Amino acid sequence: MKIWIATGGTGGHVFPALSVAAELVKRGHRVTISCDGRVKKMVHSGAPHGTRFSHIWASGVGAKSRVRQIWSLIKIAVSAAALTLRFALFRPSRVVAFGGYASVPVIVAARIWNVPTFLHEQNAAIGRANKFALRFVRTLMTSFPTVSGIPAGTFVKVVYTGLPVRSDFISLSGSKRPNAGKIFVTGGSLGAQILDDTVPSAVAAMKNKKIFVMHQTRPENVGRLQKFYAENKIHANVLSFVHDMAGAIAGADLVIGRSGASTVVELQTIGRGAILVPLGINPDQAANAACFAKDGGGIAIEQSKFTQRWLTSALDELFSNPSRLDKMSDKARVENNAVCKISDEITK
Repeated sequence: MKIWIATGGTGGHVFPALSVAAELVKRGHRVTISCDGRVKKMVHSGAPHGTRFSHIWASGVGAKSRVRQIWSLIKIAVSAAALTLRFALFRPSRVVAFGGYASVPVIVAARIWNVPTFLHEQNAAIGRANKFALRFVRTLMTSFPTVSGIPAGTFVKVVYTGLPVRSDFISLSGSKRPNAGKIFVTGGSLGAQILDDTVPSAVAAMKNKKIFVMHQTRPENVGRLQKFYAENKIHANVLSFVHDMAGAIAGADLVIGRSGASTVVELQTIGRGAILVPLGINPDQAANAACFAKDGGGIAIEQSKFTQRWLTSALDELFSNPSRLDKMSDKARVENNAVCKISDEITK
C-alpha cells in the first residue's frame, strides 16, 4: 500500500508522524513523508530507511499582519495545486495528516482525488488548521478520549488512538512512584518564567524540608535558580536541558509543568501525578490539563491563580499524604498503544 504522511510545523507534529512511518515501513508499506522547511532536517534525519520525501510550501496563517496571512494562504493554495497534479501521477492509497498548516495542501489534494484521508489531533481541543481540514477527511484520530471544538454538523468518524511517544517512555510505563520527596519542574522552552518565579519560593516555604527538586529552565535562569535553592538549603539540580526526560518523570513523585499534548501523554504513559499550569495564551493546553485533571491524575490550575501561597499549601498537603500521590499516579496511567492503533486504523 502507498501511504502519504503529512506533517510539519513543530517537533510535536513530527515525532508521532515518524513513529507511525516506521511502523508502516516495518509492515511492508511504501511511505512518503511531506513537511515544510522548518522541520525538513528533523524529518530527514529521523525517518526510517526507504522513506520517500516531499517538501511542502506552507506556513501558519496566525500572524497578526494581514499581508502575512494572505501570503500564507497563497502558499497553501499553490502547494495544494501542485500536489493535485502530482497525485495524478503518484496517487497514494491513503493519506495520513498529523496536523499543522503543512498538512492542509496534502489533505485538499487527496480530497480532489478521493483518496481516503486520516487526520490526527494532538490536543483535547481541535486546532485551527485541523478544524479547517475536517471537512476533507474521513477519520479523525485523537490523543484524548474527548476533543472539544469539532464544528456541529461535521460528518467524520472519530477514533481515540492516543499519541505516540518515544520508546523510552514505553519502557518505563507503570513505574512505581519513588516516594523520595522528589519534584520535577519542567516548563519547556516557552513561557516557563511563571514556574521559575513561583516554584522555588513555594518549596522554600514548605513545612517538609526533605524535598529534592529537579528544575528544567532556560539557560539564562540557571544561575539565579541555583543560587536561590542553595541559599535556602534546598537540594536541587537545575538544568537547561534534560537528556532523559522519561527517566526524570519516572524518578519524580510529582511533576510541575505546562500542559502541551506531548507532556500530558508522557505523564499518562509512565503514570505520574502532576500540577499542570496551562500556558495562558494557549486554549489547547487548558483543554489538555482539564482532561488530565478530570481523570484524577493531577491538578490543573490557571496561571493567574498559580501563586506561591497556593502552591506551598498544595505541596504540603500532597507530600504529607503519600497515599494521595500514589492515587494520582495510578489514575494518571494510560496504556499507550498509539502507534499500532493508528497504523491499524490506516491500513484496515
